[in-house]
Amino acid sequence: MFSLVRSLAALLPLAGLMAGGVQAKALFDAVEVDQTKFVIVAAPIGTGERAQLNIYEQRKDTRPCFALAEEAPVKVDPLLSSFDFTGICSRYIDGNGYSLRVGEEDLASTYRISVVRETGDNVLMAFPSKPSAGPEMVIARSGGHSQNTDYLLLQPEPGWKLMRRQFGGRNLGHVYIYRDSWPVADQPAPEAPVPGLW
Repeated sequence: MFSLVRSLAALLPLAGLMAGGVQAKALFDAVEVDQTKFVIVAAPIGTGERAQLNIYEQRKDTRPCFALAEEAPVKVDPLLSSFDFTGICSRYIDGNGYSLRVGEEDLASTYRISVVRETGDNVLMAFPSKPSAGPEMVIARSGGHSQNTDYLLLQPEPGWKLMRRQFGGRNLGHVYIYRDSWPVADQPAPEAPVPGLW
């Protein structure tokens, strides 16, 4: 009897962890957004040797938040940086504003998102914080490179889109870089990415 009680006591912390995991999954919801109101951008840092992820959202049509050049790679003019965009635009520039999500799994604490400069391209990558977290994933590409100081549109790989974080039915100022399921190496990709400006 004593050994049974000891065994049950040993299982209690594990049960608590499992319950905590379920609660963490259910804490935030992911809801659809109008993809045409967003752009994801490789924004230059300093002299432009490196770039970081920016996401711009057109919330109201009062005035444009960004402009796209009809060329390849597509250059983005971040117009919102030239006026007070409060209530008109939203700008998500770090982990407080965006994170990774696959299905019901919120991966903010286990994945980091980085723009990687490759020869002739800019690639938006998701890197696991530890090998057991999951695979590296390619999220989007600029499809070319121009001047280091240019802001370039990142076009999503098939299966990726943006969704908004929601809590208790209330939309939050945070977006998910989202896909429904984990990518599988031998699984055929959809024919085209989600339509939208980005």
